[in-house]
Amino acid sequence: MLALPTLAQQASEPTVAYAWSPKPDTIRPYGPNRPITRLKEVLAAHKGQASWSSDILQTKRWSAKWIQMAPGEKTRAQFYGDDRTVWVVWDGQIRFTIAGQQPFVASKGFIVQAPPRVAYSMETVGNKPSLRYEVTHAGRMPLFPADDNAPAPADTPETHYIKISSPTQPIAYTGVNRPYVDFLKDVVAADPTHGPKNGLVVEEDDMVVNIIRGQGFPLPPPSNLGHFHLDLDEFWFILEGKIDYQIEGVGVVTADAGDVALAPAYRWHRASWHAGQMDTRLSFGTRPGLFHDFAENAGAKQ
Repeated sequence: MLALPTLAQQASEPTVAYAWSPKPDTIRPYGPNRPITRLKEVLAAHKGQASWSSDILQTKRWSAKWIQMAPGEKTRAQFYGDDRTVWVVWDGQIRFTIAGQQPFVASKGFIVQAPPRVAYSMETVGNKPSLRYEVTHAGRMPLFPADDNAPAPADTPETHYIKISSPTQPIAYTGVNRPYVDFLKDVVAADPTHGPKNGLVVEEDDMVVNIIRGQGFPLPPPSNLGHFHLDLDEFWFILEGKIDYQIEGVGVVTADAGDVALAPAYRWHRASWHAGQMDTRLSFGTRPGLFHDFAENAGAKQ
């Protein structure tokens, strides 16, 4: 009887396994992307513009951009056939109209999502522009509802639009997936000194978005390499404070709130909360339980 707690504790501890993992001799380049995309630089590039869009991350799998809309500006209703869309509202106010949900107004810190086949539209409300960070799958094009004789959108040089019919139904919000999370209210105000017990805000077969929040601490030594992923990129949106990154081939860089950090596949990388305040990063991954390669002497930890 006295041994039961010890046995239970041992059973709950993860097993450390060892394997020979592929590691390319040449690390994957960043290409047009950057280790850190700084929001202040994006804003400076569009100074004086009321409405603009800026691509900040394009990989084989992901597309991310900053979008600003002028007061009163609206988007046409659209949806993606097989892909989920995620936004972080960062300034101003946006009224989201998502099929099957009551319209709501999102302000700074709202993390909003629309499942596949669910039509949505957005409108800037109030007297200042709205600014949002938007993540979709790379290379995908949206569809536009054709109900009520809605006209076709304008053709592009390589694509024209035809009216189709489909038997499929919208994907429902299930599990941790819900229309929005108000980060400042639901997470920060709910517990100012800790992160959420379950930070997942999106979880499906090919997209996982996770709030990772904690108290900052001194920078770990360079010998702490962190981990890498197999043929999959990982990136983060900084929601609060600062995050220190050590990335293979880059070194140590610090990202501020509003910045976006990227670690391409097979690169050692380590993210840590910056000393002096509460820090939060919003992690974007490809699947639940993404495989992590840690150093041999790290004991599967960082």
